[in-house]
Amino acid sequence: MADNEQLLGSVLIANRGEIALRVIRACKELGIKSILAYSEGDKDSLGVKEADQAVCIGPANAAKSYNSPELIVSAAMAFKADAIHPGYGFLSEKSNFVKMVEDEGIGFVGPSSEHIRRMGDKIEAKKIAQAAGVPTVPGSDGVVTEFDEALAVAKETGFPLLIKAAAGGGGRGMRVVESEDTLERDLNEIMNEAQSAFNDSSVYIERYLTDIRHIEIQVLADGENAIALGERDCTSQRRNQKLIEEGPSPAIDEELRAGLQEAAINLCKEVGYKNAGTVEFVFDNIERKYYFIEMNTRIQVEHPVTEMITGVDLIKEQLRIASGQKLRLTQDDIQIRGHAIECRINAEDPNENFAPRPGKIEHYRAPGGFGVRMDTHIETGYTIPPFYDSMVGKLICWAETRDECIDRTLRALDELKVDGVVTTGPFQAMLLNSEQFRSGDINTGYVAKMLENMDELPSDAE
Repeated sequence: MADNEQLLGSVLIANRGEIALRVIRACKELGIKSILAYSEGDKDSLGVKEADQAVCIGPANAAKSYNSPELIVSAAMAFKADAIHPGYGFLSEKSNFVKMVEDEGIGFVGPSSEHIRRMGDKIEAKKIAQAAGVPTVPGSDGVVTEFDEALAVAKETGFPLLIKAAAGGGGRGMRVVESEDTLERDLNEIMNEAQSAFNDSSVYIERYLTDIRHIEIQVLADGENAIALGERDCTSQRRNQKLIEEGPSPAIDEELRAGLQEAAINLCKEVGYKNAGTVEFVFDNIERKYYFIEMNTRIQVEHPVTEMITGVDLIKEQLRIASGQKLRLTQDDIQIRGHAIECRINAEDPNENFAPRPGKIEHYRAPGGFGVRMDTHIETGYTIPPFYDSMVGKLICWAETRDECIDRTLRALDELKVDGVVTTGPFQAMLLNSEQFRSGDINTGYVAKMLENMDELPSDAE
């Protein structure tokens, strides 16, 4: 820690797994005391062992531990934490939780509750983007509640359409409508689904783009200034869940990158955004145009991709901003170097429709070598609990060129051993080595098309 840095004294980490360990490590390097809030299901986790202090906040059931605002805030108060870092998932984008934190006078390593609320409402976020001059997907101007409204949008934009729950996320709450014949039925069904899943029946409609990439811009902001740290390409998806992320995108040239970054910065300035965030876009492969879709007001699972190509430690920058510091970096300081690829290694069986396969890890061997990073909370003898997501860890590789990075990632995947559970590693190796991925000419539907033509998938199952 630099002598002139004024930082938080202690941070309570309200999360688990690899992201909890990632924050613990950043805190240690900055001289910040780390306090991990954990559930009974994670009592044997590496994070509990590595944190300066650890407090059990409840049972394995996330609703009674990680997703309980009252328990998290109580733990922070009991341990006199200066701030709470939410990681990703769980309460990280729940504005009511952050408001409770603010009301108790506790710091939050992330944006304000107001920013989370506004950007979490996809309809309001779209209006903010339009006010900032950021391109948005053609569609409804606001909430659609009646068939006649939906039909009017359809006549203006044309089919196919995408009906989206305003409170949706993670690939949930969406429905593609191919024609007017099913529009009324689909509208009613998705509104009912949205009410059931998110307790909010609000939906909006957009033109459904059929040949797209998923591009996101990492931002850092201090409430006044904002910088963009290049793009990540998250096009390799299955059922809207990301499998492989890379940066920079093979589809984006310098002119497009400059436009995307400017759009993301303008969006941050429009609301006075503070801390880390990710501005997500769809990129139309045919027209080579990009459109804003949403903003994630937290650190992302794939943030190491950006760290590898920029050399910026995003978690440390989060902690500095939450300490009240202004951005140390300017846009001119951000230089994109080389290429990075991240594989989300999950304990899932590709041949059982990617069903989770938790269990005891009999032997773990991490890949190594130049340009290889493994962010994980597992170790030999650790039992992956069945209560949470199935991610084992994230393998991130860097190299000077994309081709070299693909080859390095394939080598690292081959080196990775997680005996005792089935993982997605061999399947991701197949994707990386496919003609489609190597060419860089892909869209968000290419994985599904590959799966349609395969009877059996690569697996490390015994």
